[in-house]
Amino acid sequence: MRLLRQTTALAAGLLMSVSVMAAENYNSYQQEEPGYFAMIGDLVIARPLLLAVTAVGAAAFVVSLPFSAAGGNVAEAGRELVVRPGAETFVRCLGCTRSGYGRKQQDENL
Repeated sequence: MRLLRQTTALAAGLLMSVSVMAAENYNSYQQEEPGYFAMIGDLVIARPLLLAVTAVGAAAFVVSLPFSAAGGNVAEAGRELVVRPGAETFVRCLGCTRSGYGRKQQDENL
């Protein structure tokens, strides 16, 4: 029984240290320039998906236009359905996690 408790405590300690290290790496990734894998993943996976989301959002905006016009929130619907996904697709730098024209502009906005 004592061995089971020691093993469980050791496993819990290892899991906590791994999660702390992962959180530190994630935070440093947020602050530093994106690396090779982040850029490739963004180019191959994220950008095509965001382009599809932008196209679906534009179609949804056109379909919802009579209802949003009646409700008086055409600008909000356009911003949320078309502009924000479009900005994430075309304005965000390759591999970055926030939209903007480049890393310097993002740092100035913080």
